[in-house]
Amino acid sequence: MDALSHETSGAGRIYLTGGASAVLVGWRDATVDVDLKADPEPRNFFEALAALKQRLDINIELAAPDDFIPALPGWRERSAFIGRFGTLDFFHYDFYAQALAKIERGHARDLADVRQMLERGLIEHGELRCLFEAIVPQLKRYPGIEAAAFRERLADILKDRAPDA
Repeated sequence: MDALSHETSGAGRIYLTGGASAVLVGWRDATVDVDLKADPEPRNFFEALAALKQRLDINIELAAPDDFIPALPGWRERSAFIGRFGTLDFFHYDFYAQALAKIERGHARDLADVRQMLERGLIEHGELRCLFEAIVPQLKRYPGIEAAAFRERLADILKDRAPDA
């Protein structure tokens, strides 16, 4: 984060997602790559990413949940502030959106991440269900998503959870 702030100029908001969030929050020790989204992008953003990939020998991907599932209403407001580095504000991309994207993908590590989000109180099952229902009408725009299978995976991950108080 500090390195990116030094390589760019101007203000911007950077949303970290996936393994980057998992490492920063503490349920994983490492990640294969750093997934992020800039909105708005600071000046020299793409040049900075190329330089950092080389200098720090890390894999950086421009990827966020809204690349794979419909954007959840209110995702920006729910994105958790991490800190300000130079003129850049860093956030965890909305944990509900991260969870639903991981549930849709359905990989074992993704589902373990969702369980960690639930256990750590980063997401609540009732709100996760409501936000899923909010995007169901938009799923038809994502032909790669099997809505029934997505709903079933959501039910499976939440089946052992007590209702939210």
